[in-house]
Amino acid sequence: MSLAGLMFKLPGALDYQLQRDSGLTHFEYLVLAGLSESPDRSRRMSDLAGFANGSLSRLSHVVKRLERRSFVVRRPAEDDGRITVATLTDAGYAFLVDAAPGHVRTVREYVIDALTPEQLAQLKVIADQILQRVDPGKPCSE
Repeated sequence: MSLAGLMFKLPGALDYQLQRDSGLTHFEYLVLAGLSESPDRSRRMSDLAGFANGSLSRLSHVVKRLERRSFVVRRPAEDDGRITVATLTDAGYAFLVDAAPGHVRTVREYVIDALTPEQLAQLKVIADQILQRVDPGKPCSE
């Protein structure tokens, strides 16, 4: 089945490129990207786990590895010390900026360039419909 093959093969291809070129897993890249897109490059760990589609436990292990590389720091939230906030460091941001072009090139190669503009529009509609079924509370992408 084509969809099942796509769901297994595409993430592996994206992960392979990131690991080969940047030494990052796709999940680590998503964590760094999620922080880079946030105000002050910071997010509560629970929000970041939702963004990256991972458990808090998995996220905690990944953030620990990213902290060892000086890409991320953790601290208690200012308004509630029971909540932990992750912040992307300048070094982490610079690393992400360097890693992004290769990742974007790979996504373009495997997805964008393989489809016509009409097919891309259809893919967005189809993906949004499926995501609404899988995660009904999450708004569709723009």
